Amino acid sequence: MRTLHLKVLRDLARLRGQAAAIALVIASGVLTLVFSVMGHDALSLTQERFYAERHFADVFAEVNRAPRRIADPLREIPGVAEVEPRVRAPARLELDGFDDPIRGQVLSLPDGRQPALNQLHLREGRLPERARSDEVVVSDGFAEAHGLVAGDTLRLIIGGRLVEVRVSGIALSPEFVYQVSPGHLMPDYERYAILWMNESALAAAWGMEGAFNSLSVSLQRDADRAAVIDALDVALARYGSTGAHGRDELFSHEFVTLEIQQLGIMAVVVPAIFLLVSAFLLHVVMGRIIRGQRDQIAILKAFGYGNLAIAWHYVLLTTLIVLTGSVAGIALGAWTAHALVDLYMEYFRFPELNFRLQGWLVLLAVGVAMVAALLGTLQAVWQAVRMQPAEAMRPPAPERFRRGWLEGSALMRGLGQSSRIILRNLARHRLKALASVIGIGLSGGLLLIGAYQLQAVGHMIDQQYRVTLQMDVDEPMGTGAYIRRDALHRLKGEGPAVTGAWLLVDSEYEDALYASLSEQPEVASVERVREAEANVREYMEETVLAFAAVFVLLAGSIAFAVTYNNARIAYAERERELATLEVLGYSRAQVSWVLLGEIALVSLAAIPVAWASGTGFAWLLNQALTLEFVRLPFIITPQLYGFAALGIIVASTLSGLLILRRLRGLDRVQALKAAE
Repeated sequence: MRTLHLKVLRDLARLRGQAAAIALVIASGVLTLVFSVMGHDALSLTQERFYAERHFADVFAEVNRAPRRIADPLREIPGVAEVEPRVRAPARLELDGFDDPIRGQVLSLPDGRQPALNQLHLREGRLPERARSDEVVVSDGFAEAHGLVAGDTLRLIIGGRLVEVRVSGIALSPEFVYQVSPGHLMPDYERYAILWMNESALAAAWGMEGAFNSLSVSLQRDADRAAVIDALDVALARYGSTGAHGRDELFSHEFVTLEIQQLGIMAVVVPAIFLLVSAFLLHVVMGRIIRGQRDQIAILKAFGYGNLAIAWHYVLLTTLIVLTGSVAGIALGAWTAHALVDLYMEYFRFPELNFRLQGWLVLLAVGVAMVAALLGTLQAVWQAVRMQPAEAMRPPAPERFRRGWLEGSALMRGLGQSSRIILRNLARHRLKALASVIGIGLSGGLLLIGAYQLQAVGHMIDQQYRVTLQMDVDEPMGTGAYIRRDALHRLKGEGPAVTGAWLLVDSEYEDALYASLSEQPEVASVERVREAEANVREYMEETVLAFAAVFVLLAGSIAFAVTYNNARIAYAERERELATLEVLGYSRAQVSWVLLGEIALVSLAAIPVAWASGTGFAWLLNQALTLEFVRLPFIITPQLYGFAALGIIVASTLSGLLILRRLRGLDRVQALKAAE
C-alpha cells in the first residue's frame, strides 16, 4: 500500500471522533434525501400503475337526474374515449355492536360485472351476482376497521328505507385511494364506508330507474380536456349539472398528489439545507485539521511529494469520511423509507406500494454529498499545498498583538487571568472564532426548524377545529368557500332549504341525541367534530410530527457533532499552550477553564446565529410546503428560540464533559516536546 494511503488510514484512526462527527452530518443530509426520494418514487409509481390498471377516469360530472339514453351521444364528443353513467346515493349504515352513527356512499356497478372505468380491485370475495339486489362490495378500510369478511351482513338506510345486505366482496378503488367522507380531511374508517351495488338494485332504492346522477369519462390521448369539460357542461346543464371537472378536483386524487408534491419538495429543500450546512462545517473543520498538519505537509514535500499527490491525499481523506456518512445515510434512509411506506399503506388504500432503492438514487446521494464535501474542503487543501516546505516546517509565526479597547476596558480588569486568556485568544483569532460561532449557530438553526414543524402543525389543527369550524377566521386546511344562504338558494334555483346543521351538544344528553337522530330516516348522517379532530391529530402525529421528530433528532445529533468537533480541534490546537500554563503554575481547574470557558463563550455567541438562521430556514420550509390543501402557519415563538438555545447548551455541555476527560489526561512532558 502506498505511503500516503497508509497515512490516510492513520489519520482516520487518530481523528476518528472528528471523522465520525463529520460523517454524522453527511449521513443526516443523505438520509433525508434518500427517504424523501424513495417515498416520492414509491407513491408516484404506485399511483400511476394503479390508475392505469383500474382504468381511472379523467373527467367526472354530477347531475340531479339524467336519462341513460343521453350517455351514447356523449361518447361522440371529440376527445372522449369512454363514458360510464352510474348512480350515486348517500346512506347510513348500522352494525351490531357499534353504536356510533356510520355514514356511507353507495355507487352502482353494471349488474354482475366490472364497470368500464374506475374498476374495483377485489381483495376478497366477488362482485354482486347479476340477479342479486341484497349484495354489496365494501371498501377495504371500513371492512378492516370492523373486521368484516365476505358473507357478513349489515343494514343500510337508503332513501329512508332500511335494507339488510350481505357483503359479497371487499375492494379497493382508484377513485377512493384516500377515503374520507365529504367535508372531512382525514379518513375515519370506522364511521365512513364506500359500498358498491348492482345498478338495478341501487336505482330502485334511490328512485333512479332508467337514469343516472353521476358520470365518469376517460379521454383519448392528446385530447383537449378543457374542451371536453366545456362540451359536457353544455350537454348536462339542463339536468342540473354542478359542472364537470378533472380528476385533479377529486379529493382523494388531490390529496395523494399533494403528498407526492410535498415529498418532492422535501427531497430538494431539506437535504439542501443539511448539505449546505455540512459543506460549511467541512470547510471549517478540514481547514483547521489541515493547518494542524503543517509540519507533516512540509515533510511530505521535502521527501518529494508533489502538490497534486498531497492534495489527493486530503481529498481521499475527505472522500472516505463522506463515503462512510453516505453509506450510513443510505442505509438509514432506506430503513426510514420502509417505515414511511408502511405508514402510507394505512392511509392510502393501494393494493401495494412499489418500493425500490434504485442505483441512480445511490449515485445521486453519494454524488451530492461528495460535491458538498469537496466544496467545503478544496480551499483548505489548496492553502495546504501552496506552502513551501521551509515555511511549513516552522511553527506559525506569532501573531502581532496590540492593546485594543478590550484590554483597557473595565470588563477585562474585573476578570481573572484565565478569563482574560480566553478573551484575548478569541480577539486574536477573530475569523476562526467567527467560523466556529456560525457553524454551531447553523446546527442550532436546524434544531429550530424541527421544533417549528412540531409547533406549526399543532397550531394549524387548533386553528382548524377550535376557530375555523366556528366560522370565525381563515382556514389553514382545505379550500372552502362561503356565501350567504339566500344567495346560494338563488344560485341553485331552489327555495329555502338546509342540508346540514351544527349542533352544540351537552355531553350528558349526547347518547340520547344520537339515538333520536338515528331513528329519523331523513337524517343522512351524524358526525362528531371531536372525532374528526382526533383523526387529524392522529394522522399528523404519525406522519408530519413523526418526520419532524426525526428531523429534531438529526439536528440534535448534528449540533452535538459540530460542538464536539469544535471542542476537539480547539483542544488539539491549544494542547501545548495548556501544558505550558500548567508548567507555569496554573492549577488543572484554571487550565480547564481556559478551554471550557472558550467553548462556552463561543456556544453562547452562536445562539443568536441559531435564532436568525433557524428563522430563515423555517420561513424557507414554510414557503416550500405551503400548498393549496394545507397551509402551515409561520409562527416563531419564544419557546422555539428557547429550544434552539437549549439544544446548543446541552450539546456544548456534553462536548465539554468529553473534552474535560482529555484535559485530565493531559501529558505536559509529551505536549511540550513539539519542535521549535
